[in-house]
Amino acid sequence: MPTVIAHHEVKDTDHWLASSRREAFFGPLGVTNIRTFVDPQNRTRVAVQMDVADLDALMAAMASPEAADAMAHDGVLPETVVFLVEA
Repeated sequence: MPTVIAHHEVKDTDHWLASSRREAFFGPLGVTNIRTFVDPQNRTRVAVQMDVADLDALMAAMASPEAADAMAHDGVLPETVVFLVEA
């Protein structure tokens, strides 16, 4: 089960941190151990670290309208999303 880090920018960090949409979206995909991070130099830059059971399923889900809705709800700027996969 690889660990994945996704970093991106958000409109409102406090809203993003408080949101439950992350777990609601990723949970059914078998994603566990979701941890959040905030850049102390620029609070609009954030990241999640998570354990991913099926990387292909995660990447397919990220292209879905549900992912777009979740990101919009959380204030994620989709053009800034970068995924890093444990090597």
